Amino acid sequence: MSYQERRAIVSLISTILIAVLYSAVMIQGYPESDPYSVNIFRFWGAFILILIPVTIGAKIIIHILFSIINTVATNEEEPAITDERDRFIEWKAARNSLYVFSVGFLLAMASLVIDMPPAALFVILICAGVVSEMVSEISQFYFYRSGL
Repeated sequence: MSYQERRAIVSLISTILIAVLYSAVMIQGYPESDPYSVNIFRFWGAFILILIPVTIGAKIIIHILFSIINTVATNEEEPAITDERDRFIEWKAARNSLYVFSVGFLLAMASLVIDMPPAALFVILICAGVVSEMVSEISQFYFYRSGL
């Protein structure tokens, strides 16, 4: 298994763990009030605004730990340069991720049209973001594995 495949798997697992753990911690503070109250919107705004730096920080730490552990275990360092194939795979994975997030965004907007509570909009947007990131990592793994 190549370095890029291992990195994609680690990133996929970390995405799932970060989303699940963060949601489990934050959902405990969900306000018990009217679905259209200001507290609900404040909660979801804070949920998303805190999720972004938490995810970025955790991903940086996990990537550093992965690089160290991978170097110690395999005596193989992270490739210093990326070639056209690597960039092409990243672009294709980003395209797939964008498609998934776009569908999620449309579903989130449709939830408002069919009179679902605003919390559904935020849940769908968060899920679309997490799933699109997972699709990106799975796509990278698939493209590296298939030898694209």
